[in-house]
Parts: sequence; C-alpha cells; structure tokens
Amino acid sequence: MIDAGFKNQIQFEEDRLYSFKTEPKFGIGQTAYFIQTEGFNIVWDCIALIDDHSFKEINELGGIDAIAISHPHYYASQVEWAEKFNVPVYIHEDDKEWVMRPSDQIVYWSGESLELQNEIVLHRLGGHFKGGSVLEWKDGNDNKGVLLTGDVIQVVADHNWVSFMYSYPNLIPLPASKVEEIAQSVEKMKFDRLYNAFHNIVRDDAHNSVQKSAKRYMEALNGTLFNT
Repeated sequence: MIDAGFKNQIQFEEDRLYSFKTEPKFGIGQTAYFIQTEGFNIVWDCIALIDDHSFKEINELGGIDAIAISHPHYYASQVEWAEKFNVPVYIHEDDKEWVMRPSDQIVYWSGESLELQNEIVLHRLGGHFKGGSVLEWKDGNDNKGVLLTGDVIQVVADHNWVSFMYSYPNLIPLPASKVEEIAQSVEKMKFDRLYNAFHNIVRDDAHNSVQKSAKRYMEALNGTLFNT
C-alpha cells in the first residue's frame, strides 16, 4: 500500500503527449506516458499508484483505450490500471514468465511488431529483456515521429546519446551483436524525438542519435574505440 502522501503528477510534454509519475519518488521512479491519437488513447508503461485524482484527470483527457508495457520492470499496478479503465494491457509473450498477477485484461502479443492503430506500433527489440519493446508514434512531434523506449534504449547524461544494457544494477552490457540487431531494427522506424522511462529526452535528431550511439557502443566492446 502506498502512503496517502504520494500523488501522481500529470504533465503536458507536447501536443497530444503527457507524462505522469508519482511524487515523492516511489520505487525506481519511472515515468509513464499518455498519448492521444484520433479515436485511440494509450498509456505507455505503468506506475504503481492509481488514485481518484489520476482517474479523473485521465478521463478529462479522453480516457484510455489501451496500455502497453515495455518490459517487466514497469508492470507495476498494470492490472489495477487495466481493470479501472477496462482496457487491455499489451505485453510481449516473451516476457510472460515475469507476470506475477494473471488477468483477463492482459493480451500477450507475438512476433516483432504489433500495429495498435495507424500511428501506434509496438516493436520487440529484446536486449534488456527478451520481450523488451518500444513504442513508435509515427505522427507525434509534428509528424516527425516519437519513440518511447522505457530503458530498452536508455538516454544517458548527454542527451544527444543513448545506450543499451542487459542489467543496469549490475552494469552488465549487451553483446555487440545484439546492439547491432537493435540498431538495424530501429533504423526502419520513424522518429525524431525519443523519451525514456525516467523523463530524459533526446529532443532532436533522435534517429541519428540511436545509430551513432550503437556504433560507438559496438566499437567500445570490440576494442576499437579507445586504448586503455
């Protein structure tokens, strides 16, 4: 049970995109996102607290038609959210083993991509988790596209760069071959801006940032980036 002193902060990010997270920080402090499209609103990733205030604000924004989760670290109270709004939660079937609370609201999708709506496509990239996924919002950012990545692709301290990791707490990197695979998949997607799970943003030229970051990462692992 979360103490009554906690509250969800819902914040406008840009046209048709809002973020929300719990304050003061709870757990790992992730941010979830709310996207408005024509006739279809979706929440990306989940936070633990759901309260009457959040329910009212989200309904005033048009309500929710679906929830999609990048990977198990953000399952949080996904079942409560889904039941409260009576919507499906989309999780890649490769991460089914990590679901500790089954629900009829959960939809396990398969394959490498799932189009939920003309603007909204889920893509399985793997890496951080086998079913680790990202959300491509093609018409966001003035039709230049937005990519929501959880921390399957992680924005780093310099927000012009991203990185990739198998385990963040243990600092275990992904192999170069997997990063190359992720970069090749992402290269086909339409986006110029990228949001991660901790409200860090690559605001411009994010598509190129992912590609140059993957190249640097592979060079580091292969021993060609520097001498030490």
